[in-house]
Amino acid sequence: MTDVEAGSSPPRVLLAEDDPVSASFLTEALQALGLEVQWCADGAGALALAREEAFALLLLDCRLPGMGAKDIVTALRSDGKAASRHAPVLASSADLGPGLERELLTAGCQCVLAKPLRLEDLERSLQACLAAHSLALIDDRAGLQASGSTRNLQALRGLFLAELEALSLELSRLAGEPQALYERLHRLRASCGFCGAKALAEACRQLGMQAGISGPGRTGALEAFRRPLAATIEALRNDLARHDG
Repeated sequence: MTDVEAGSSPPRVLLAEDDPVSASFLTEALQALGLEVQWCADGAGALALAREEAFALLLLDCRLPGMGAKDIVTALRSDGKAASRHAPVLASSADLGPGLERELLTAGCQCVLAKPLRLEDLERSLQACLAAHSLALIDDRAGLQASGSTRNLQALRGLFLAELEALSLELSRLAGEPQALYERLHRLRASCGFCGAKALAEACRQLGMQAGISGPGRTGALEAFRRPLAATIEALRNDLARHDG
């Protein structure tokens, strides 16, 4: 599922599941998809691990001993020192209804799945949550295909860099204007395509899904978006400086 380069470590997933059968099934499924799994059986243990270690994804059951997915996510998103504060969260529940799903998304979960989990649903959700992990910040081949020539690509990347620098200054204001934020992200995804900014395009898609949700969910999504935004700005600056030199 993930494109892990030779010699690099696979994405690490924190699996919090108290049912031994479900834990075994999910561990094998995640490992088969090329992921490294850290398992724990209770909410307090999951929160402690997520605070201490940076995971690529958290897969949390909604009814763990001590605290469930909602409480864990709420605690993480409000902890500025937590290593996995911005990690995407996939929550699961055997009693999933519209009300609970909305609560989990508002708390900061990226995806909510009903139990029993189907492998195809799990893999699709994991791909969506982990997509940015293996995507290039700026892909020259994709950019050249879209722009037509190196000269055009560099000109577009110069304009794109200015657009991203302006967005980084306006993001806090846009946080209070969900519709304006959604429209800005929609336009930005088109620019990402022309410039080969694959990771940022995926980050735009994920933030767009949270744009209409109030509370910690949108706040956490905005903070998570800032990382690929800043990394793409830095990559563009280096790329433009390299070609100018």
